[in-house]
Amino acid sequence: MIAVKDFVSALSLKVLCPSTKDTLNIQSAELNRPGIQFAGYMEYFAHERPQVIGKVEMAYLESLDDAARYAQLSQFFSYPIPCMVICRGMQPLQEMLELARAHDIPIFGTDWVTTRFFVNAINYLSDALAPRSTVHGVLMDVYGIGVLLTGESGVGKSEAALELVKRGHQLVADDVVDIKKVNENRLIGESPETIRHFMEIRGIGIIDIRQMYGIGAVLMRKSVEMAIHLELWQESKAYERLGMSDSYTTIMGVKIPQIVLPVRPGRNLAVVIEVAARNLGLKRLGYSAANELDRRLKEVAIHSREQ
Repeated sequence: MIAVKDFVSALSLKVLCPSTKDTLNIQSAELNRPGIQFAGYMEYFAHERPQVIGKVEMAYLESLDDAARYAQLSQFFSYPIPCMVICRGMQPLQEMLELARAHDIPIFGTDWVTTRFFVNAINYLSDALAPRSTVHGVLMDVYGIGVLLTGESGVGKSEAALELVKRGHQLVADDVVDIKKVNENRLIGESPETIRHFMEIRGIGIIDIRQMYGIGAVLMRKSVEMAIHLELWQESKAYERLGMSDSYTTIMGVKIPQIVLPVRPGRNLAVVIEVAARNLGLKRLGYSAANELDRRLKEVAIHSREQ
């Protein structure tokens, strides 16, 4: 469900025919141009989508005689459509207004051409309707890579993030990260508005990163491209030494690279996180240091056997 005021505000719409509804029952980021429905073919009518009227649909309706136009619109408005949007600054027909009021369906108007409205509306609906989840952690932009830091409370996530901010990287969210799935392969993270730009440092309390380090130290939202899980060092646990095999975690059905980073006194986590982000960038370009070392060792072994 999308609030009417949010829909109108986000897409700069004019309310041409109000309704008693405060929300619109829109379930997907898809729109429908009902030209074929106005012609009488109602099979596969996507009535659950916002109905967008452009120049072609309006011209066709105006070409009909009064009786035929009223009959077609009566059939059209009998379906539970969420709303109608009329593009190009055109005004609704009188029959539209009468039937919309009778069925309590709002009509909005925009000065945009139909194609531009489609693009903007789909982008807005994709964002507004994206599945969402909340993760306990810290989200940072490190060298352009969205790094999600997770781990038990008190392990040092905020301290590592603070050091990264001092080194010129940007904070997106601390403690609580709201994540939404904008498509099948992309996650976007941001901070809840009430705690945006704030960070908790144990022993000091709450600090405001934007006020302390400037607007360049914070970011509103960022793609989640890597997860780094911080855990206290366990002597008995074998940690990754070579990086020959990649590990992944899944968030809302999206698989992203994950690193388990052991924490112990004296280890500079910020530098290690920077290295992890740079290393991911190199892997995306097709270069893996572990694979390159393996190739060189094999070449040495082959050369030794040949001698």
